Order: sequence, then C-alpha cells, then structure tokens
Amino acid sequence: MNIVLLSGGSGKRLWPLSNDTRSKQFIKIFKTEDGRYESMVQRVYRQILTVDASATVTIATSKSQVSAIHNQLGMGVGISVEPCRRDTFPAIALAAAYLHDIQKVSPKESVVVCPVDPYVEQDYFEALKCLGEQAAESSANLVLMGIEPTYPSEKYGYIIPEEKENISRVSVFKEKPDVEAAKTYIAKGALWNGGVFAFLLEYVLKRAHELIDFRDYRDLFEKYETLTKISFDYAVVEHEAQIEVMRFGGMWKDMGTWNTLTEAMESPSIGKAILNDACDNVHVVNELDVPVLCMGLKDVVVSASPEGILVSDKMQSSYIKPFVDEIDQQIMFAEKSWGSFRVIDIEESSMTIKVTLNAGHKMNYHSHERRDEVWTVIEGKGRTIIDGVEKEVTVGDVAVMKAGTPHTIIADTALQVIEVQIGKEISVGDKTKLNIPFQVR
Repeated sequence: MNIVLLSGGSGKRLWPLSNDTRSKQFIKIFKTEDGRYESMVQRVYRQILTVDASATVTIATSKSQVSAIHNQLGMGVGISVEPCRRDTFPAIALAAAYLHDIQKVSPKESVVVCPVDPYVEQDYFEALKCLGEQAAESSANLVLMGIEPTYPSEKYGYIIPEEKENISRVSVFKEKPDVEAAKTYIAKGALWNGGVFAFLLEYVLKRAHELIDFRDYRDLFEKYETLTKISFDYAVVEHEAQIEVMRFGGMWKDMGTWNTLTEAMESPSIGKAILNDACDNVHVVNELDVPVLCMGLKDVVVSASPEGILVSDKMQSSYIKPFVDEIDQQIMFAEKSWGSFRVIDIEESSMTIKVTLNAGHKMNYHSHERRDEVWTVIEGKGRTIIDGVEKEVTVGDVAVMKAGTPHTIIADTALQVIEVQIGKEISVGDKTKLNIPFQVR
C-alpha cells in the first residue's frame, strides 16, 4: 500500500500545547498498552504498519514540521516537503511527483491519500487497504471513502451515492450545510466527506501536468511558490465524472478541538493534576513541572504548557482561534530531529533554554554573529566541537562560545544541556550552518 498522509495546520485550535511548529498531530496524548504516551502521527503510523508492514508511507508537510516528524517517527519515513502553503492540490501533486521520481513508485500503482490526524481503530486502515485495491481494479479514476454520519454535522461536506451498496458511483457532492440541510442529505443516504481517497498514480500525475507546467519533482519543487492555491476537490474532484465512493461505518473522529480531543483521553488528566470529587467532565493536560488543582469544575478543559495556560468551558474551546491569533510570543517548546528544546527564561539581553539531545544525535555545526552562548551539561555524556576542536563533556562541564565561533554538541548518551544565549539581539535568524572540518565518529 502506498499512502500519503496530509500533515498541515498551525496548531492554534489546541493552544497552548500546539504552536506553529508543533501542530496537534504531534501532541503526545494517547496512552499505549505499555503505559507510554504517543501522538496522533505516531498512532496513525503504527496502525498503518500493523495492517501493512510493507506500506510506503509519505507525509506531505511543511518544512517547519520535518524535525518533529523525524523526532517522532525516525528517519525512515518518506517526507514530501512543501516549500510553502499552497492548499491540497499542489501538495498532492508534489507528493505524487515525489513518489514517482524519488521513491520510484510505478505509475500503475494505487495511492491512498488521507489526513494524518483522525482518531480511528484498525478497521479504518483495513478499509484504506481495500480503498487502494479498489482504485487499482475499478474503472473509476477516483475512489473516495465516505464516512457514515453519526449526526447532522455542519463541519463536513457530504457525498450522496447513487446506491446504498458498500461501493457505489457518486451521484452528487454537497458543500458544508446547515443542520436542517444535513438532515435532508442523511435521509438520502449521504456520507461525510472525510478527505480520504485513492487513485492510480498515473492519473494524478496526468492531471497535475495538465494544470501545472513542470518537468519532474525537482522542477515542481522549485516552482512551488508560484502555484495557485487551490484544493484537490476544486481542482480535480469537481471535474471528474468517473468517481466511486466506498462506505466506512467504523469509528472515525476528527480531533480538531479540545472538546473532541478530550473525548479520546483514557484518563481525566495527563501530567501533575489533582481533581476533587466535585469535578464533573473535567480534563487536564499539564506539561509544566508544577501541579494543577481543580475543584468543583464542570465541563472544563485545563491545559498548561510553556506556551501559556488555557482554562475553558469545553464547548467554548472550539472558538479559541481568533483569541490565540492575538497572542504574539516566540516558540517556547519545539521538537527537533536531534531532540527538543524548552525555553526557561527570557530577559532583555539573554535567553535560557533547556536542550535535550537523543543518544547518537547532534546539532548542526553552526555559528551566531550577534550573540554568545554558554552550555552547561546537566545530564549524560557527549562531545563538543568548538572552532574545530573536539572535547568530551559530562555532567558539570561548561563550554563558552563567543559570537562568530563555530560549534556543535554530540550526544553519546541521552544528553541534557542548559544553554544561555547572551546578546543585545537574540533571534532565530542569527544562525549560519557550517561543515565540520573533519570526520566525526
């Protein structure tokens, strides 16, 4: 099975756990059988490989999410990187070119496209496998998955099939309706359009070349910023007469808001939290090292992270985005391919950060022109390379890098470092990547 997972979003609806680099799909909130927590993307990736261990998985995403994907899934997953946001048709066209030109997938093979963040069980991925098989065998150019609706939702578009069979030709598509119209559609056998579909790779490549002037993946990547923003539905689906829909009646939840996310939590709290007996339908997610105490609350979500603190009625939490848009502060936590960092303190001329590096990983060799840096190792063993000189470091060791000095740190074991940045101008843009002048073991 070839599957493309669409991973977008700025993470504003699940603030303060999410931000511009840590979208909802990277929040570790789902408990595994061994008691650990995993994110939506980890859960979905694991479920795909459980159904099909040989599946080719490609994640279509922005550059800002690449580090988090590598951190959570490793370096083996395929990533089609969008240079900028251009909606779903350009993203899928780029992913299709990536599969053909980079992954060497045959044009005759089927491809399944779906969002990266549904909350589903294994039967959903069994259905995706069947969807891909149907696309390979059917005379239809597109095969959609239609979700059997559980209520008259205003959030989704609707697919009205010609028949009530498991697989049917599509009669008509309906835009997101009001509740009364949704009731009418459902009475006619309508299905939710969950943005899941399959096709032969050659079909989308052909449509992409018809709508975009490009030679191959590299050429399309270079031209990506010039492409028109348009959805796959508008660019392709609405102009295609040969479409089938396959019914799916299993569990399917869109984890787009705090209200829906807490419905999937196995316990009322994650992190340090105390809820007294008078609390009713209260959920707490706490990423801070201080306790949260809730007393006598009802239908409330509480979330605390380095980005901020949210206390909200669950229904009201769906309207969070315009308020978060008004919040202007730098990223306080981020996952990187080598580990993660958390901002501890910000002053006028300094910033203090706790850096965690995974064993066997290292930062890029780099320099800063407008700030000095001081590293203090608080856990683990590793090596620094400062101005071309390699040195072993362990707990209690301190390294000082003046502005302009090339430096990196390598984790031989899991490594934690307190980094203090000192300067009149501290910015993310003040970083020059360099090549290490010798082979690093």
